[in-house]
Amino acid sequence: QVQLVESGGGLVQTGGSLRLSCATSGRTFSLNPMGWFRQAPGMERELVATINWNGGITDYSDSVKGRFTISRDNAKNTVYLQMNTLKPEDTAVYYCAADSRLNYGITYVASEYDYWGQGTQVTVSS
Repeated sequence: QVQLVESGGGLVQTGGSLRLSCATSGRTFSLNPMGWFRQAPGMERELVATINWNGGITDYSDSVKGRFTISRDNAKNTVYLQMNTLKPEDTAVYYCAADSRLNYGITYVASEYDYWGQGTQVTVSS
C-alpha cells in the first residue's frame, strides 16, 4: 500500500519557521516529481512548491518564493518543505503529493498528481 505521510505542522508565530516532512512508503518515487500543496478554509488547493526527481529543478508559487524551500532525500524516501518568515496567510492544511508518471521535470497541476498524503495543519498566529 502506497502511503505519503506528512509531519512537522503546528502553531507558530508570525516570522517563525517550520519544516514539513513527507515520508513515502509502499513504492519509490525517486524518479518522480513531488509537490507540496496547501488548502485554506474556503479556498481551492494551491501548489506551493514542486521538485523534480533529483532536486535539480524546483519552482514555487509567487506567494512563498524566497521564503520556502523544497528539497528531497531519495535515500530516505522523504521530501521536505522548509518554511521561513511565516505569515498568517500561510495558515492552511499542507499536503504532499507524488506524480507517478515517469517525468524528469516538475509537475504543476494538482490533477496530475496521483498520490496524496492526509495533510498537516500549519497555523501562523499574528
